[in-house]
Amino acid sequence: MNVLANLGIVVAGLVLAIVLLSLNFWRALLFLFPHSVRVEPEAPSDQMDLPLELATVAVQLQGLGFVALGSHEEKPLLQRATRSYDFAHPGERVFATLYQAADGEPRLYLLTPLAPEGFVITAGYRRPALDLPGVYRSGSLSDASPERLLRAHLRRMEGVTPTGDFTWEGRVEAGRSWYRGLGRKEIRRQNLQGLLWTVMALAIVASAFLGQRAS
Repeated sequence: MNVLANLGIVVAGLVLAIVLLSLNFWRALLFLFPHSVRVEPEAPSDQMDLPLELATVAVQLQGLGFVALGSHEEKPLLQRATRSYDFAHPGERVFATLYQAADGEPRLYLLTPLAPEGFVITAGYRRPALDLPGVYRSGSLSDASPERLLRAHLRRMEGVTPTGDFTWEGRVEAGRSWYRGLGRKEIRRQNLQGLLWTVMALAIVASAFLGQRAS
């Protein structure tokens, strides 16, 4: 009876570990290797297949002077790629990127590369705030309209020097640069919990096997 009970506990532990790993292992990899995210161009503006759910926000952006650039994909290890739709306002030196969240809701963020290296990022959804003066400013204004978001972004650009090529190629390169450099701290902050759950799952697996060997 004790053998069956112990076996049941081991099996339950292994099932829990498998669930935890399936949900969090990719986040642990992202924490350890943020530069591993692939950023690739997907389609130019005249072939951009914009979902209907994003059309209203896209029209609002164009009304503010943004022009469509194209779409790109961002793919972490072991995950499907997320497709994003990019716009630019060369006069204001701002990129706008639209994508769909997991629940299908539209997400919009504005991005401006800085000289010699840095970014200003303002999101229309909850995003961790981070401010490294003159180098990196990341924040959010939840549920703000594109017009309000743009005003907030331009205010946050005061005192910094925008740089970059505000084309489709420039937007893809800005994404790659973010993952290689200043975005790493933000990515690790967002995925620390995934790393901890992964370590816990591996500890459960190790404990189960060591317990079996000891018995």
